[in-house]
Amino acid sequence: MESWTGHEVPRLPGRGEPLTLFDSARQAARRSEPEGSATMYVCGITPYDATHLGHAATMITFDLVQRMWRDTGRSVEYVQNVTDIDDPLLERAERDGEDWKVLAMRETALFREDMEALRIIPPAHYVGAIESIPDIAERVQELLKDGAAYRLDDGTGDVYFDVSAAPRFGYESNLSRAEMLEIFPERGGDPQRAGKRDPLDPLLWRGARPDEPSWPGGDLGAGRPGWHIECAVIALNLLGPRVDVQGGGNDLIFPHHECSAAHAERLTGETPFASHYVHAGMIGLDGEKMSKSRGNLVFVSRLRADRVDSMAVRLALLDGHYRSDRSWTDELLATAETRLRRWRRAVAAPTGPSGQALLAGVRRRLADDLDSPGALALVDGWAEATLGGSGDDPSAPALVTDTVDALLGIRL
Repeated sequence: MESWTGHEVPRLPGRGEPLTLFDSARQAARRSEPEGSATMYVCGITPYDATHLGHAATMITFDLVQRMWRDTGRSVEYVQNVTDIDDPLLERAERDGEDWKVLAMRETALFREDMEALRIIPPAHYVGAIESIPDIAERVQELLKDGAAYRLDDGTGDVYFDVSAAPRFGYESNLSRAEMLEIFPERGGDPQRAGKRDPLDPLLWRGARPDEPSWPGGDLGAGRPGWHIECAVIALNLLGPRVDVQGGGNDLIFPHHECSAAHAERLTGETPFASHYVHAGMIGLDGEKMSKSRGNLVFVSRLRADRVDSMAVRLALLDGHYRSDRSWTDELLATAETRLRRWRRAVAAPTGPSGQALLAGVRRRLADDLDSPGALALVDGWAEATLGGSGDDPSAPALVTDTVDALLGIRL
């Protein structure tokens, strides 16, 4: 699957600071110190609707991670998936009387356009679930042979992972069993499914059903993969047994990231699957989480169609810490548009206060668990001083332009 078109990222003088990130598994901020190339796997979209601001905020978060790693001189191997076959996609296509393949292709294309407009550095590998099915089926068969998976005895051909084969199950989410059982059915799980060994066992392979798409699965029989094993296999195949960051929204902590880590660790025998499990907060509207089920979505493409500057959208989403659940408002966007105009006026000035000092400050703020609000405040201060006539550094406007571009992803 093709990714979107990237853009040239300015090279900044010197080297960035080591990045500290909050790890959900350990519930603490820890330094990210990849050996050699940094590796990151971020869970992508299920393409049954357009990119909303929750998606955008998550992708901007991990774009900052990639920018900070690159600023330290590291190369980055970044992988993102597209769940281009899953129940929600089929349900939406049936509801709208549309071919599910056409729906998936259209929304994936729109997502690419939105990511390009928001200046998200594209992943090195952008991988669909469908193209990965042969590899996934092979890995599910490995789990069956290992005794970590089992078939239901109901003739469906469904295969489940046995969570007892993952003795550390729960370490990533830090949830109790009771909490897992409460959340599991809300996020795609089927704890009441008859024949399962444990209510928390996740689906690995769904046997073929009439009027549903299916693919050859070798000894598994025809069917299609479960969600969690999809991400585990794609990450293992492209990044190896351990990744530096596994990322996504905080609604993926359980069951998705818990289960995908359990699958990967059982397949490789190595733990933990990720050095850091990093999660972005939810974006709300009118006091509620922005979600398809609630129908309260603000789409990036709609804002673009209304001629809202994509850089203002990005700035608005950076104006809150990535881990916080926060709300989208008209006032937030208006503030971002004003900020963007002020910054653009400032970098058009002939001189300004020290650009080197501003660069060092922005690096320091972002290195501290991606403190984007702190970084924006520093640029605000520089712009205010510049527009007030302070500073006599003729190189500052160009360096600040490059700093904001390279580290925050904002084109001035």
